[in-house]
Amino acid sequence: MSKHYDVIVIGLGAMGSTAAYQLAKRGQKVLGLEQFGPAHDLGSSHGGSRIIRQSYFEDPAYVPLLLRAYELWDEIERESGEEILTITGGLMFGSPDSLTVSGSIKSAIQWNLAYEVLDAESIRRRFPVFNPTSNTVGLYEELAGFVRPEKSVYTHLLQAEKYGADLKFFESVQSWEANPSGEGVRVLTSSGTYEAGKIVISAGAWAPTLLKDLGITLQVERHIQMFFEPKNGIEPFKVGKHPIYIWEADDGVQLYGFPSTGIGAEGAKIAFFRKGKQCLPETIDRNVYDKEVEMMREYISQGLPQLNGRFLQGKTCLYTNTPDEHFVISEHPEHPQVAIAAGFSGHGFKFASVVGEILADLVIDGKTNHPIDLFSPKRFAYQ
Repeated sequence: MSKHYDVIVIGLGAMGSTAAYQLAKRGQKVLGLEQFGPAHDLGSSHGGSRIIRQSYFEDPAYVPLLLRAYELWDEIERESGEEILTITGGLMFGSPDSLTVSGSIKSAIQWNLAYEVLDAESIRRRFPVFNPTSNTVGLYEELAGFVRPEKSVYTHLLQAEKYGADLKFFESVQSWEANPSGEGVRVLTSSGTYEAGKIVISAGAWAPTLLKDLGITLQVERHIQMFFEPKNGIEPFKVGKHPIYIWEADDGVQLYGFPSTGIGAEGAKIAFFRKGKQCLPETIDRNVYDKEVEMMREYISQGLPQLNGRFLQGKTCLYTNTPDEHFVISEHPEHPQVAIAAGFSGHGFKFASVVGEILADLVIDGKTNHPIDLFSPKRFAYQ
């Protein structure tokens, strides 16, 4: 069977769902293809919560995109009636010269963002669940919070369908081909062949296979989101009392966590950032082992001792890392009818709303007004 569309979106997770929505909303005839079900838990878009913040320690260049992302999260909430973004306040803490603290302050100053700097005593007084060492400082950002990934994906997919998108699930992409003329693509799936004028590839951890011609090393890592029952009850960890946080321990390891979201087990979530193991998405080990839980306990016993209660559950998820841990968002260097969103390196979900807008710009206009030079795949050409 062959059917023609304006745009085919491969992968309907964080970025693909928002791209399908933005494209359909702008009148494009959209086909979305997803190898699993809607808002599934086999990739990088599950676990109930993802941090969102503006004082971005990774690079100040991300801040304009974050400001627009907040606007678009608000827009989809108004349109759908769903609560997707929850503001809790956010604490980024560690030694004064840690990247978590110094990088956050740098971004806040450069973009004139509101923030407070707290010493260790102020952190303990305001948030008693934390146990910072005497040399710890923190940046507190009132507008930080979390995005609900499953609800985001599902809501954007529903809205995309309302605007006429044709979404197909449990249909895996075998291959894609771009016409050398620069116009037209063909996609072969497990169920048929589809043609379109353009294509968006937003395949998450499966991008290394679909984008192997780019010549970029995309490494997939297994990470674990862990949920613990606080020793003295959940009340101090609830939204309104407990912020999202990123803690850089004295050994340089970064951990991040959330207040209790009221989703799933009545506990609070914590995870390591960039302490995963390389894997393949097809063969990832989804078991969570005692030694992994004990490694986490070693840290929370120091920094968040009240959280060190009963282990409730662990959920594996996938990071797809670029060599420099910045994203790839661009037209394909050799095929202008192909737009790419890949390599979000464990810090991409908060940007999903604006990435969808960028991808729609690239598909429809061949350019975007958003600052995405940092994300060009051409930066890897001479590495």
